[in-house]
Amino acid sequence: MDALVMAGGQGTRLGRGEKPLCEIGGVPMVDRVLRALEDSEIDRALVVTSPQTPATAAHVSAPVVETPGDGYVADLGVALERVSLPVLTVVADLPLLSGAVVDRILDATGTDSTTVCVPADLPHRLGATVDRTTTVDGRTAVPTGVNVVGATDRTETLIMHEPTLAVNVNRPRDARVAEALA
Repeated sequence: MDALVMAGGQGTRLGRGEKPLCEIGGVPMVDRVLRALEDSEIDRALVVTSPQTPATAAHVSAPVVETPGDGYVADLGVALERVSLPVLTVVADLPLLSGAVVDRILDATGTDSTTVCVPADLPHRLGATVDRTTTVDGRTAVPTGVNVVGATDRTETLIMHEPTLAVNVNRPRDARVAEALA
Protein backbone atom coordinates (compact mmCIF):
# COMPACT_ATOMS: atom_id res chain seq x y z
CA MET A 1 0.00 0.00 0.00
CA ASP A 2 1.14 3.54 -0.75
CA ALA A 3 0.92 6.48 1.64
CA LEU A 4 0.18 10.13 0.98
CA VAL A 5 1.77 12.56 3.43
CA MET A 6 -0.37 15.68 3.40
CA ALA A 7 2.06 18.60 3.66
CA GLY A 8 0.47 21.45 1.72
CA GLY A 9 -1.39 23.50 4.31
CA GLN A 10 -0.50 27.03 5.34
CA GLY A 11 0.05 26.20 9.02
CA THR A 12 -0.98 29.68 10.17
CA ARG A 13 -2.04 28.55 13.68
CA LEU A 14 1.46 27.32 14.46
CA GLY A 15 3.14 30.51 13.27
CA ARG A 16 6.53 28.96 12.45
CA GLY A 17 6.70 29.15 8.67
CA GLU A 18 6.02 25.99 6.71
CA LYS A 19 4.53 23.66 9.29
CA PRO A 20 5.94 20.39 7.86
CA LEU A 21 9.45 21.78 8.42
CA CYS A 22 8.82 22.73 12.05
CA GLU A 23 11.36 20.80 14.09
CA ILE A 24 10.45 18.52 16.97
CA GLY A 25 13.49 17.16 18.75
CA GLY A 26 15.68 18.76 16.08
CA VAL A 27 13.97 16.89 13.21
CA PRO A 28 11.40 18.39 10.82
CA MET A 29 7.95 16.90 11.40
CA VAL A 30 7.65 15.75 7.78
CA ASP A 31 10.92 13.82 8.15
CA ARG A 32 9.62 12.14 11.30
CA VAL A 33 6.45 11.04 9.50
CA LEU A 34 8.44 9.80 6.50
CA ARG A 35 10.74 7.85 8.83
CA ALA A 36 7.72 6.20 10.46
CA LEU A 37 6.40 5.20 7.04
CA GLU A 38 9.83 3.85 6.03
CA ASP A 39 9.84 1.76 9.22
CA SER A 40 6.43 0.31 8.37
CA GLU A 41 4.95 -2.05 5.80
CA ILE A 42 4.07 0.90 3.53
CA ASP A 43 5.44 0.32 0.04
CA ARG A 44 5.91 3.95 -1.02
CA ALA A 45 5.32 7.37 0.49
CA LEU A 46 4.51 10.44 -1.57
CA VAL A 47 4.54 13.94 -0.09
CA VAL A 48 1.59 16.10 -1.12
CA THR A 49 2.65 19.77 -1.27
CA SER A 50 1.16 23.01 -2.58
CA PRO A 51 2.29 26.51 -3.51
CA GLN A 52 2.19 27.29 0.24
CA THR A 53 4.94 24.73 0.97
CA PRO A 54 7.71 25.14 -1.63
CA ALA A 55 10.51 24.67 0.90
CA THR A 56 8.93 21.40 2.02
CA ALA A 57 8.78 20.19 -1.59
CA ALA A 58 12.46 21.06 -2.02
CA HIS A 59 13.43 19.51 1.32
CA VAL A 60 11.96 16.02 1.11
CA SER A 61 13.66 13.14 -0.66
CA ALA A 62 10.40 11.26 -1.23
CA PRO A 63 8.43 11.78 -4.45
CA VAL A 64 6.30 14.94 -4.38
CA VAL A 65 2.77 15.43 -5.65
CA GLU A 66 2.22 19.15 -6.25
CA THR A 67 -1.37 20.31 -5.77
CA PRO A 68 -3.02 23.70 -6.31
CA GLY A 69 -3.37 24.44 -2.58
CA ASP A 70 -7.15 24.67 -2.68
CA GLY A 71 -7.59 23.01 0.73
CA TYR A 72 -7.12 19.59 2.26
CA VAL A 73 -10.04 17.83 0.55
CA ALA A 74 -9.39 19.30 -2.90
CA ASP A 75 -5.65 18.62 -2.69
CA LEU A 76 -6.28 15.09 -1.46
CA GLY A 77 -8.50 14.54 -4.51
CA VAL A 78 -5.66 15.60 -6.80
CA ALA A 79 -3.20 13.32 -4.99
CA LEU A 80 -5.57 10.34 -5.08
CA GLU A 81 -5.42 10.46 -8.88
CA ARG A 82 -1.73 9.46 -8.61
CA VAL A 83 -2.13 6.28 -6.53
CA SER A 84 -4.05 3.03 -6.42
CA LEU A 85 -6.57 2.39 -3.68
CA PRO A 86 -6.48 1.58 -0.87
CA VAL A 87 -3.99 4.22 0.26
CA LEU A 88 -2.97 5.45 3.70
CA THR A 89 -3.17 9.21 4.21
CA VAL A 90 -1.34 10.89 7.04
CA VAL A 91 -0.86 14.54 7.92
CA ALA A 92 2.71 15.80 8.13
CA ASP A 93 2.16 17.20 11.61
CA LEU A 94 2.03 13.91 13.55
CA PRO A 95 5.67 13.91 14.68
CA LEU A 96 5.30 11.08 17.21
CA LEU A 97 4.01 8.55 14.67
CA SER A 98 5.98 5.30 14.51
CA GLY A 99 6.29 2.48 12.02
CA ALA A 100 4.86 0.04 14.57
CA VAL A 101 1.71 2.15 14.96
CA VAL A 102 1.35 2.44 11.17
CA ASP A 103 1.59 -1.34 10.91
CA ARG A 104 -1.06 -1.78 13.63
CA ILE A 105 -3.34 0.51 11.62
CA LEU A 106 -2.69 -1.45 8.43
CA ASP A 107 -3.35 -4.74 10.24
CA ALA A 108 -6.65 -3.43 11.60
CA THR A 109 -7.93 -2.09 8.29
CA GLY A 110 -8.64 -3.81 5.03
CA THR A 111 -9.69 -2.29 1.75
CA ASP A 112 -12.46 -0.22 3.35
CA SER A 113 -12.07 3.50 4.03
CA THR A 114 -11.12 4.03 7.66
CA THR A 115 -10.84 7.07 9.88
CA VAL A 116 -8.37 6.58 12.73
CA CYS A 117 -9.36 8.30 15.97
CA VAL A 118 -8.22 8.45 19.58
CA PRO A 119 -10.50 8.82 22.62
CA ALA A 120 -11.09 12.55 23.26
CA ASP A 121 -9.66 12.38 26.76
CA LEU A 122 -6.24 11.22 25.50
CA PRO A 123 -5.03 14.46 23.85
CA HIS A 124 -6.51 16.42 26.76
CA ARG A 125 -4.52 14.33 29.28
CA LEU A 126 -1.35 14.92 27.26
CA GLY A 127 -1.99 18.67 27.07
CA ALA A 128 -2.57 18.76 23.30
CA THR A 129 -5.29 20.84 21.69
CA VAL A 130 -8.35 19.35 20.03
CA ASP A 131 -9.98 21.07 17.06
CA ARG A 132 -12.66 18.58 16.12
CA THR A 133 -14.44 15.67 17.73
CA THR A 134 -16.81 13.00 16.52
CA THR A 135 -19.04 10.49 18.25
CA VAL A 136 -18.29 6.82 17.72
CA ASP A 137 -20.50 4.23 19.41
CA GLY A 138 -21.60 6.83 21.95
CA ARG A 139 -18.04 7.89 22.81
CA THR A 140 -16.37 11.17 21.95
CA ALA A 141 -13.31 10.66 19.76
CA VAL A 142 -10.78 12.84 17.96
CA PRO A 143 -9.72 12.19 14.35
CA THR A 144 -5.94 11.78 14.23
CA GLY A 145 -5.13 12.80 10.68
CA VAL A 146 -4.47 9.20 9.66
CA ASN A 147 -6.96 7.58 7.31
CA VAL A 148 -7.25 4.82 4.79
CA VAL A 149 -8.97 5.79 1.57
CA GLY A 150 -10.42 2.48 0.50
CA ALA A 151 -11.37 0.78 -2.70
CA THR A 152 -14.95 0.24 -1.49
CA ASP A 153 -17.81 2.53 -0.47
CA ARG A 154 -17.79 1.11 3.04
CA THR A 155 -16.38 3.37 5.78
CA GLU A 156 -15.12 2.32 9.21
CA THR A 157 -13.79 4.13 12.27
CA LEU A 158 -10.84 2.72 14.18
CA ILE A 159 -10.32 4.00 17.72
CA MET A 160 -6.80 3.52 19.01
CA HIS A 161 -5.58 4.28 22.53
CA GLU A 162 -2.23 5.45 21.19
CA PRO A 163 -0.56 8.60 22.58
CA THR A 164 1.63 8.93 19.47
CA LEU A 165 -1.52 9.59 17.43
CA ALA A 166 -2.97 12.09 19.92
CA VAL A 167 -0.56 14.98 19.33
CA ASN A 168 -1.28 16.72 16.05
CA VAL A 169 0.91 19.84 16.03
CA ASN A 170 -1.33 22.74 15.07
CA ARG A 171 -0.37 25.33 17.68
CA PRO A 172 2.73 26.28 19.71
CA ARG A 173 1.26 24.43 22.72
CA ASP A 174 1.10 21.20 20.65
CA ALA A 175 4.72 21.66 19.59
CA ARG A 176 5.74 21.93 23.24
CA VAL A 177 3.81 18.75 24.09
CA ALA A 178 5.41 16.90 21.15
CA GLU A 179 8.88 18.11 22.20
CA ALA A 180 8.31 16.78 25.71
CA LEU A 181 7.16 13.39 24.42
CA ALA A 182 9.68 13.01 21.56
